[in-house]
This record gives sequence, structure tokens and C-alpha cells, in this order.
Amino acid sequence: MEHLWQRIVEHLFGRLDGPLHFRFILQPLMAVIFAVIDGVKDAKIGKPAYFWAVATNPAHRKELLKDAWKHVGKIFIIAVILDVLYQLKVHHMIYPGETLFVAFALAIVPYLVLRGPVNRIVRARKKK
Repeated sequence: MEHLWQRIVEHLFGRLDGPLHFRFILQPLMAVIFAVIDGVKDAKIGKPAYFWAVATNPAHRKELLKDAWKHVGKIFIIAVILDVLYQLKVHHMIYPGETLFVAFALAIVPYLVLRGPVNRIVRARKKK
């Protein structure tokens, strides 16, 4: 089991300077751009902060997640494809768990983290 975790950590850090390392900048940047656009739209129509709404409003959770997937789903799929290409080139194998982890970290996390705060910042500036 220890060998498994050691391999996973080595592979994850190997992605930072290996082939296709540019995606560690471009994919989060695209997720940030979509988060800002959606956060501003949410503020204009008076929606609550996104992540908070997803966490506390089970009645609208499915709708909110579908809306987010429309925007970051493409980035997530591109992240999966690029990670599979990286793994084939470097390791000559595909590790699906690592692929999903990297794609989630590059595409979904930045979007979830920033959409709500952008909404709140825009609403706060609007009140002034």
C-alpha cells in the first residue's frame, strides 16, 4: 500500500514539469474565467454565493450543478484527455484515478472556489 501512495505522489509531482505542463496554467485559468463570468451574472440577478447555495439548498442543488457542468464540463473533459495523453507518453499506462484527480483539481476546484466570492464582491461594489 505504501508503494501505491509513493507512486501516486511521484506521478502527481512529475506532471508539474513534464510534457504538457502548460495545462497547469491554462486549465485553471479557463475555469477562473468561467467562474468570474458566472459570478458576475449571479450577482446581477441576485443569486446567492454559488458554493454556499450548492451546500445549503438541496432543492436547487441538481439545477446548480447542471449549470456549473455546462461551463466547466468542457474544461474537465479536456483535462482528462490531456492527462491521458501525458500518462501514455510518460508512463505508457493509464491510471484513471490519477486522471480524475488531476482533472478535478485543474477544472472543477478553481471554478467552485471563485464563483461565489466573485458574486459577493460584485454585489458589495454594487451597493456602494
